[in-house]
Amino acid sequence: MDFARLFRITTSGAFFVTRLKRNIKLKRRYSLPRNSPSPDVLSDQVVFAEKEDSYSKYPGVLRRVRYRDPEDGDVYVFLSNNLDLPATTIASLYKARWQVELFFKWIKQHLRIKAFFGHNLNAVKTQVWIAVSVYVLVAILRKRLHLERFSLYNILQVLSVSPFCYDDLQQLFTDGEFQLANNNNLNQLSLFDL
Repeated sequence: MDFARLFRITTSGAFFVTRLKRNIKLKRRYSLPRNSPSPDVLSDQVVFAEKEDSYSKYPGVLRRVRYRDPEDGDVYVFLSNNLDLPATTIASLYKARWQVELFFKWIKQHLRIKAFFGHNLNAVKTQVWIAVSVYVLVAILRKRLHLERFSLYNILQVLSVSPFCYDDLQQLFTDGEFQLANNNNLNQLSLFDL
């Protein structure tokens, strides 16, 4: 655990919720009274880092919440610097954290952002908004042209290989064979004429 980083979060006025690693030694200062009738909260304690090295990096107290997930019965131990929220809220916040992770995974899979062109806040926001806008426009195109059999990824692939095509968009996605224009221009050289 990066106790120095956690302490920077605390000193900046924010709070965190993270899972406690098994090899971290914490000492219980006192137990908090149960403010929730939930049987899933196994313990709620105020703790501090037992090792001198860890305590020097995070000299304050922390909160350790032991929680049993009612869905699968697994026991999780969370660590937070927030002593005011109910223990069930601490567990819910950690679960919500996974929704954020899934959102960023979705962004990586669907918005096709390979790298950011700029690294300041405005550049990143602009690039993400452009990618979201393109995604929404393609979703609208898919719905309006009744292209349900094509995935959004397939539609983006077709559009990316034909950015300057003057054909009707509907024609790009038809099953009919594309006919090459019969060009009888005698001035046109052929690369493979024998």
